[in-house]
Amino acid sequence: MNFSCEKSELLYAINTASRAAAAKSPMPVLEGILIEAGTESVRFTGYDLKKGIHTDTAADVKEPGSVVLGARIFENIVRSLPSGDVTVKITNGNNALITCEKSEFSIIGTDFNDYPELPSVNSQAGVSLPQNILSSMIRQTLFAVSDNEARPIYTGELFEIKDGMLTLVAVDGYRLALRREKLEDEQGEYSFIVPGKALSDLEKLCSDTDEPVRITLGEKHISFTIGRTVLISRRLEGEFLNYHKAVPSMFEINVLADRGQFQRAIERVSLIIDDKVKNPVRCTFGEDSVKMVCSTSLGKAEDVCHLDGDGGGLEIGFNNRYLLDALKAAPSDELKICLNNGSAPCVIHPADETDESFLYMILPVRLKAEG
Repeated sequence: MNFSCEKSELLYAINTASRAAAAKSPMPVLEGILIEAGTESVRFTGYDLKKGIHTDTAADVKEPGSVVLGARIFENIVRSLPSGDVTVKITNGNNALITCEKSEFSIIGTDFNDYPELPSVNSQAGVSLPQNILSSMIRQTLFAVSDNEARPIYTGELFEIKDGMLTLVAVDGYRLALRREKLEDEQGEYSFIVPGKALSDLEKLCSDTDEPVRITLGEKHISFTIGRTVLISRRLEGEFLNYHKAVPSMFEINVLADRGQFQRAIERVSLIIDDKVKNPVRCTFGEDSVKMVCSTSLGKAEDVCHLDGDGGGLEIGFNNRYLLDALKAAPSDELKICLNNGSAPCVIHPADETDESFLYMILPVRLKAEG
């Protein structure tokens, strides 16, 4: 194998494939990147047996061939090289000679035959949407994905296609995040669950353009095609929460809040909360305002935020981080906060009642009596 490629293009391909390479594995070959040089392009593949990413880049291929190189060392070497064309040549078995101008490295590779084959995705259904929309949907829900492996189904997000809409739902037992967008010229009704770790990589691979992402659903795997790059992930199997029943539909209290003002007030009272002191923020919803109080062993903080509406003096406690995550993610400056009582979930909607693009639900924290 012998090919040359512009440094920035090569580094992008290595960085992309490396997202799926295993950081540490009992199979050392999985800590590497499979490099396959064809006649006019080179494919770079990373695979940790749960998700795989391959991307193609144009190159001046003098001799086709394949090899596996350690992801970390290969990336570090290429990043350190001067700008210009980088040549990668395999000599003496699987040894790789990497050169750029006067810089030269020689590293030991692995036989490509030892690298496992990525799963194929036999299309059962598919949908396309712009990269920037999918990226924002993931970013605005991913924080609510569970990291508890005891309930693996909730370590992923539900993708639901129905009535020409794509809905993403994440839930971790304490909160729920939902984002919905209309699809163009798409039909069918189906759902699947994608691991959160794969979605985190996917969000980073998407750019802020309206170029499409093609989602292809297979029996056990799913693929996301973004231009010359493909991410393949296993699907999570199991019964996901019925979010239609989990989210209350009727509320006794509905108040309007400015997202930025409410967020900044919560951030201020959160200054006396740290990892060791996780006391909740006590919120009292009154007429046209909410008072926030937090008392910890470090001290006490109070703040007041203007609202539109009457909260009837309802007192309710929240984990500050859960509330802040929702406020930071909400893609609207004007929010409707919906409440029933101090032990029922809080639901955050767009202030515009015709807008159903997002919803956040947060379970309250039981408050201790003051004094």
